[in-house]
Amino acid sequence: MTDAADAISLTVVGSSSSIPRPGRACSCYLLRGPGHAIAFDFGTGALSNLRRHMAAEDLDAVVISHMHADHFLDIVPLRYALRYGPRTNDRRVPLYLPPDGEAMLRRMTDAFASEPGADYLSHVFDVRTYDPEKPLRIGAAQLRFARTTHFVPAFAVRYECDGKSVTYSADTAPDERVGALARGTDLFLCEATLLRADVETHGRGHLRPEEAGLMARDAGVRRLLLTHYGSETSAGEMIAEAGAAFAGEISVADDGERLVL
Repeated sequence: MTDAADAISLTVVGSSSSIPRPGRACSCYLLRGPGHAIAFDFGTGALSNLRRHMAAEDLDAVVISHMHADHFLDIVPLRYALRYGPRTNDRRVPLYLPPDGEAMLRRMTDAFASEPGADYLSHVFDVRTYDPEKPLRIGAAQLRFARTTHFVPAFAVRYECDGKSVTYSADTAPDERVGALARGTDLFLCEATLLRADVETHGRGHLRPEEAGLMARDAGVRRLLLTHYGSETSAGEMIAEAGAAFAGEISVADDGERLVL
């Protein structure tokens, strides 16, 4: 691995599940490569942490996996930063939403508009809807998507650039589609929300660490990075559970961590 300026890297901006761990943010992951910086999800607390690494206006895109609050809510303070903060450029940041996500986001942000009917988002965002059936090109990077098993429509994302790849599971229960997307990936950033004793009473929508390990094993990934977890477990416990299924390198994401591929 090298740490050159144009190296491909993942910075964990937020690694918590829906209830943020003390001092930590909800889901947000910054992928940087030659000439681009892309945020996957932008959950509660993401903007504060992002500002430790870069200026908000230098984002080349924000890609939202699904419309649960812990994955997109800091779009609101990001909008304030882009609209009213000091800036070195005035370009609009592309905001890629899942199908039907724009209507939901606009319903929410209409409550904050300065006057009825005012467009709250478009001054600073280029709001777009991605097609999960088609690749998405952002600069030198290509993104591909797969539907996950979750409580609302959600999409895992595979980032590829210069022969390197990172696959982000988003929120999902065990799902062969996510495993297929992650096949052979250099880094599998996979949710591991559930404790061993947790039972989801209204269908499945999340993974236990061991299930994340099984998906990593079956997909033949090079490295597993567990994320989207709460305060009730430890990194050691999560690694031990995932390691029961996956023999490769395993670590647990924490805010501020940077990995260079």
